[in-house]
Amino acid sequence: MSSIANRHAALIDLVGEIRFPRDFIFGSATAAYQIEGAMALDGKGESIWDRFTRRPGVIVDGSNGDLACDHYHLYPRDIALMKEMGLRAYRFSLSWPRLLPQGSGRLNQKGAAFYDRLIDSLLAEGIEPFVTLYHWDLPQALQEKGGWYNRDTCMRFADYAAQAAALFGDRVTKWTTLNEPWTFCWFGHALGEDAPGLADGVKGGVAASHHALLAHGLAVPMIRAEARGAEVGITLDLNVTEPATDREEDIAAAARFDGAQNRWYLEAIFRGVYPEDMLDLYGERYLPRIEAEDLKAISAPIDFLGINNYRRSVIKAGVDLPPLNFERVSPPGSDYTPLGWEIWPQAIEDILIEVNDKYKPASIYITENGMATTQETPDERGRIEDFGRADYYAGYIAKVASAIEKGVPVKGYFAWTLMDNFEWALGYTAPFGLVHVDFETQERRLKLSGEIFGRIAREAPGR
Repeated sequence: MSSIANRHAALIDLVGEIRFPRDFIFGSATAAYQIEGAMALDGKGESIWDRFTRRPGVIVDGSNGDLACDHYHLYPRDIALMKEMGLRAYRFSLSWPRLLPQGSGRLNQKGAAFYDRLIDSLLAEGIEPFVTLYHWDLPQALQEKGGWYNRDTCMRFADYAAQAAALFGDRVTKWTTLNEPWTFCWFGHALGEDAPGLADGVKGGVAASHHALLAHGLAVPMIRAEARGAEVGITLDLNVTEPATDREEDIAAAARFDGAQNRWYLEAIFRGVYPEDMLDLYGERYLPRIEAEDLKAISAPIDFLGINNYRRSVIKAGVDLPPLNFERVSPPGSDYTPLGWEIWPQAIEDILIEVNDKYKPASIYITENGMATTQETPDERGRIEDFGRADYYAGYIAKVASAIEKGVPVKGYFAWTLMDNFEWALGYTAPFGLVHVDFETQERRLKLSGEIFGRIAREAPGR
């Protein structure tokens, strides 16, 4: 028996041990800018990512999402691949500027018609649509008015959410307001690494975060008013945070980082407050204007929490983003992805248990989890034997099952991502897909990880 055959057999044995409740949902996730292409087609407006990718040097390979996976035209192929894997759900985002080119006002009917076709095609194949309203592609027209620094953007988002719910709420019941406010607020406004490319430090990250959370809170009742039976949630990028040592300064740095990435959002959403230690840390120098009713709006009850998890955060005292003053540490002895992200399956179980114990969400979905590699090329048989990614999924999914056994109400798991795509500032250099995409021909090819994930999706629930 060949070594590849042995590895296949070992994987099959491993996934054969994973058990989930019968109604557990497995799906895949994508984002509009990363896959749709059709950048200026059929009335779509410009987004901040369309503008950002034109700046020299900001994308590793100098690329952009103008064409990406051409999902706008090739979505039937992509749905067929989901069907082949046996996926029961598809988490995708709507492009705000495709629906509302100026961010508000006139609806682009051709953009709405695309999502009608996509949703109807998914339902025809028995795949439930999970819609995310904002996955980072703010209309450039709103950015020019201040973007997430402008409170008016919160109102425009709530209006957009209401319009989207009115358009698609007869067929879509699962609605996510925002994807990863920590990421788009801090990497786009504090560090300048993502669109819109503002490097305003902690002041920028906190201001954008408050307005993003307010936008979420204002949108929740608007969605429910327009979409009967809607279940509404938000997706947060959450990491268990650990100090690198037992030194007092590292413990304090880990607490500050946890406050910025995790507790700032969780406390506001579930308890209607911002953490006192973070308010004290930020003070008048860094805090935006927070009006009396803001946190009441932000803490509007939600039906589910989406958790994106890729790693744990091991933190020591440092000089990054003062006054947070932290440094991320890579623990020795661990395995790492080519992005330098630690492969630590226990992290996903730990964050699920921690969030459930502290905040008691009604239900939880793992809305993203996955692994990037270096660029992959089919072998002589036309195969991509991405054993590392397949092992990753088996390990992490087993830990989700363990969390469920311990009482955490996890209802579904979405792999990031369906297919190789434009990976933000990394361009096309960091594929995450279950499906390989040849970006010259747009040919799709299911990888080994897609086959293994499909096997889990088909066989693990209800054993």
